[in-house]
Amino acid sequence: MSDQLSDLYRDIIMEHYRFPRGHHHVDNPDIANQGQNPVCGDEIEIKLKMAGEKVEDISVNCVGCAISVASGSMLAEIIEGKTLPEIKKIAEVVKKLLKGEDIDEKHDLGDLEALRGVKKFPLRVKCALLSWTTLVDAINAGQADKSIHITSTEK
Repeated sequence: MSDQLSDLYRDIIMEHYRFPRGHHHVDNPDIANQGQNPVCGDEIEIKLKMAGEKVEDISVNCVGCAISVASGSMLAEIIEGKTLPEIKKIAEVVKKLLKGEDIDEKHDLGDLEALRGVKKFPLRVKCALLSWTTLVDAINAGQADKSIHITSTEK
């Protein structure tokens, strides 16, 4: 990766860290979950308000490292207006991106592309995945038995 591209990605991550998207309160969420990364100390709370099948509002409140906060901010930005199955597909693409696996080029990752370099730092992959894992765990729990207020720990 060129120094110029590396600088751009760092700027995008820091922009999301300093001014996180989705950092507000959602009353009476339809889906909610909390997650922790004990290795780094990151903590996150995600709440979704649905309008029919689509996400109408999302709250992502994260306390942690720049990568964890930035990834949660990117999540908030990208999933609004999406359905739960669409979100799960995006989360799978993000997981592949962060682990350095091949992804289909048809995916427009937007700012998430800035997280591509995280794969070089295995402990930081957990930081970047925390918000996505926390959200997918909540979706899966809600689809299984409507028990949607759970705590997730990224391992």
